[in-house]
Amino acid sequence: MVRIVMTLRKTASVPLAPALRGMLWMAANGALFVVLSTILKALSHDLAPWQVGFLRYLMGLAVILPATLRLGVHALWPQAPKLQLVRGLFHGGGMLLWFLALPLVTVTELTAIGFSSPIFVCLGAVLFLRERMSAARWIAVLTGFLGVTIVLRPWQAGDPGGLSPGMLLMLASALVFAGSYLVAKMLTRHDRPEVIVLWQHVWVALLLIPFMLPEWTAPSATQWLVFAACGFIGAGGHYCMARAFRAADLSAVQSVRFLELVWAVILGYLVFASVPAGWTLVGGAVILGSTLWLARHETRGAR
Repeated sequence: MVRIVMTLRKTASVPLAPALRGMLWMAANGALFVVLSTILKALSHDLAPWQVGFLRYLMGLAVILPATLRLGVHALWPQAPKLQLVRGLFHGGGMLLWFLALPLVTVTELTAIGFSSPIFVCLGAVLFLRERMSAARWIAVLTGFLGVTIVLRPWQAGDPGGLSPGMLLMLASALVFAGSYLVAKMLTRHDRPEVIVLWQHVWVALLLIPFMLPEWTAPSATQWLVFAACGFIGAGGHYCMARAFRAADLSAVQSVRFLELVWAVILGYLVFASVPAGWTLVGGAVILGSTLWLARHETRGAR
C-alpha cells in the first residue's frame, strides 16, 4: 500500500508534457464553445444574428477587461498592436462569412465544412510558422476528420450536385478562421493570453457594429442575463484557446477540436434527451480514440 501511494505521488508530481497541456486546454475550449453555440443558436431565433454576435463579444469584453486590468493598466496595450488588428480582422471576417452562409446551408453541411478548419490550420502551421508536422499529428487530424464524416454522413444529406454558394461561403469562413488561429499563435510570442483575448473582443465587436445597427432590437431583461453568461463562457473559451496555443504547437492541438462533436452529442443528450444514433457513437469513438492516441504519443515523445 505504501509503495502504491508513493508511486501515485511521484506520478502526480511529474509535469505534463507541453503538447498534452495544450490538448487539455483545447479540450476545455471545445466544451465551452459547444455550450456557447447552443445558447447563441437559441438567441438567434428572436434577435438578428449580427446583433447576437456583437452582444456576445461586447459582454465578453466586459468580462475580460477587469481580468486584464489586474495585470496593470500598462497591460491593456499589446506588445504587437498591428498583429492584434490583423487577428481581429481575420476573426471578424470569418464571423461575417459564417453568418452569410448560415441561411444557405444545412446543419450537416455547416458542421462538416467547419471541421475542415483544423486541416487548414495544420497546413498553415507548416507553411508559415515552420512547425514540424509529424506523421502522428497528420494521422490524428485526418482520423478525427474521418470520425466527423462517419457521424455526419454528408453523402446522405441530399443531392451531391456540387458546391453551392452557401458551401463556398462556409468553406471561405473556415479558411479565414484558420488565419485567425495562426495569427493568435504568433501573438502568444508577444502578449499574455488575457491581452490576446481582450483585443480580439475589441476588434470583432467594432467590426460588427455597422452590420448590427440596422437590425437592432432591444433585448429583454432575460436576454441581457443570457448574454452576460455568454460573455463569461466565450471569454473563458478564448482564454483556453490562447493558453493551448501558448503551451504547444498548433499542429499538436488541432485534432482535439474534433472532440467538439462529442461534447455536442453529450450536451444534446443531457439537455434535450436526444439519444445518439449508432453511427454517432462509432464516429465519436473514432474521434476520441485518435485524440487519446495522439496525447499518448506526444507525451511519450516529450520524455
